[in-house]
Amino acid sequence: MSEFIQGTLQLYKQVIQATGRSFARGWKVTIVVVGFAALMLFVTMLVAPLGMIGGMISGAANALAIGATLYLVEQVVLGARKIEWHDIPPSAGQYFWDVISVGFLVWLPLLIMQMALQANPYRPLLTTALFFLVFVILNPVPEVIYQRRQGSAMDVVRESYEFVLENWVEWFLPIALLLAPFGLSFFFEFSSQAGMRGGLDFFHILSGPFHLLTGWMEYLGISNAASSFMIALCTPILGVLMLIFRGHLFAALHGTTRRQRSFRARF
Repeated sequence: MSEFIQGTLQLYKQVIQATGRSFARGWKVTIVVVGFAALMLFVTMLVAPLGMIGGMISGAANALAIGATLYLVEQVVLGARKIEWHDIPPSAGQYFWDVISVGFLVWLPLLIMQMALQANPYRPLLTTALFFLVFVILNPVPEVIYQRRQGSAMDVVRESYEFVLENWVEWFLPIALLLAPFGLSFFFEFSSQAGMRGGLDFFHILSGPFHLLTGWMEYLGISNAASSFMIALCTPILGVLMLIFRGHLFAALHGTTRRQRSFRARF
């Protein structure tokens, strides 16, 4: 057990250091994410009256924004290079079909399950449990898409499930520590929102950190205009930091075992 703890702490230390170096090279991604969010809001309001067609357009815009963001994160995590403004145009369209195919694969069963549960008196509880299950199983899907480059949506889902099965402690411990002070209700609400699109909802890149920062401000007793400004300023920064951290953590965990990491920690 002591070797496991030592190996896990060493793992997080290396990942945090790598995250800091990558963010120094890729801080411009925060500005890109804010720009994408503004464009997404504009598109969503524009197509809202179009019903189902508007939903399809909104879904395509979401896939474009997610795919482009993953491409830029890939450059700073795996490419280990500085992001420049001229890197942004080539990001358009990257991983678009990967995001669309995985999103459809997740959306259709969820839609069928929700329709089947409409008359069930326990529908809210069952829906929350369903989204939580999706949140757990498909949590590393973004990293699988840009680091593993699997051929089909089923391959992405399968590898995500296998990765969680092998590394669930190390993968979920950081988010569990961040959410620990707020209780189970906050945790399940947070995970349900993240699970609605299988971890491929662009707005969750910002809404997740926003809720985390708001919760911590309230927990620490800081609630005023200054804290609201700080939350708005820090939300995109924290969102990009979380994406980079996840990328480095996935790269460090994939292809290794706890025994191997514990052995390395001895030296």
